[in-house]
Amino acid sequence: MVNPGGPIKTPPSNPLPPRAAKETPGETSVRSVAVPPRVSRRSGIPAFEVMRITDEIARRRAGGHDVVSLCAGEPSARAVPGTLQPAGYTGPLGTFPLREAVAGHYRQWYGVEVDPATVAITTGSSGAFQLAFLAAFDPGDRVALASPGYPAYRNILTALGVDVIEIPTGPDTRYQPTPALLDAAVSEHGDLAGLVLASPANPTGTMLDRAALTALVAWCSLRGVRLVSDEIYHGITFGDDGADRRGATARELDPEAIVINSFSKYWGMTGWRLGWALLPDSLVAPFEALASNFALSPPAPAQELALSAFTDESYAERDAIVAGFGRARRLILDAEPALDWGVAAPSDGAFYYYSELGPQLDRFADSVDYAGRLLAEADVAVVPGVDFDPVSGSRAVRLSYAAGEPAVAEALDRIIRFQGSR
Repeated sequence: MVNPGGPIKTPPSNPLPPRAAKETPGETSVRSVAVPPRVSRRSGIPAFEVMRITDEIARRRAGGHDVVSLCAGEPSARAVPGTLQPAGYTGPLGTFPLREAVAGHYRQWYGVEVDPATVAITTGSSGAFQLAFLAAFDPGDRVALASPGYPAYRNILTALGVDVIEIPTGPDTRYQPTPALLDAAVSEHGDLAGLVLASPANPTGTMLDRAALTALVAWCSLRGVRLVSDEIYHGITFGDDGADRRGATARELDPEAIVINSFSKYWGMTGWRLGWALLPDSLVAPFEALASNFALSPPAPAQELALSAFTDESYAERDAIVAGFGRARRLILDAEPALDWGVAAPSDGAFYYYSELGPQLDRFADSVDYAGRLLAEADVAVVPGVDFDPVSGSRAVRLSYAAGEPAVAEALDRIIRFQGSR
């Protein structure tokens, strides 16, 4: 009811309870019964298991254990040239020279013209996802994504009040969504507001070829579904698909798609926390408004360093590192018979090997049990699949071969000896 002549007053969301005990005369008390401080419902999301395992690795190493980590997707760090200059705030979408450099990268790698004004530099790709989801979707919207998939998509969207529709995938679709799977999701759940794609994908490493990506873009365009394309692992690929060997970008196929990338993976700049988004014209102003309030600006020293990422020397250096990932990947593929696991996803790109444990589940309760015992008894860290697939992830694990050939070779030897000792 409106109070005439005064403001509308909303009752407090967490009122104090009635006093339950008599106070001592003269005593000042806020409440006699303690009430737990309020915690928002949107914060009730799972933590990222990979980062918890990273902490456990650090603890074991501090205790003298020689741990081989195939856990985090962290490539060898890029060297820092020269001395960074003192820096203050930049614009909320980043410095214009860096936005121009990102546009030039799309021209060089993909032959696609990108207006630098539609490039937004962000605090890592994580910052890009948060701002993009806020700009594109409202609470209650339905957004689809593949399962198994990167858990932060699900958790960020859930925290923002978006209804996440997980699309179960498997070997028959190469662990990627298809128009038929999306049609089935719409029939079951209702119309979608968005679709998040990843190619190469985390944790599976699988890629969408141009035909498959084109089919999904067309499906979204016909239904007014906002496409968000995670292309963070572009450049870390192991096929020979001609012009698309580094990955096909959704920006070439649909100017309304949101494309997200980062300096963390191909360029090895994980700790510098710098990414970018290519935005449709309609989202530039909303994205900028959100960015100016949420982060003020991306980190200026990281932007200065990133300007040197798009040189011929930098591309050559990083391509050599990707070749090393390819050799580490081959070690795992060659070891498949000795590992004696189950069905594995095609590892087209990124630096991940995702596999069901198969016969190993006869001796271990699930992938969490397997990964825990492997770390405790053999000092090898892998990630159980529950982070990536809440339904079937208890049967699978992910290996990261970003650690390189020597670490992968040592880890494989330890894994095989560990399983042989059971």
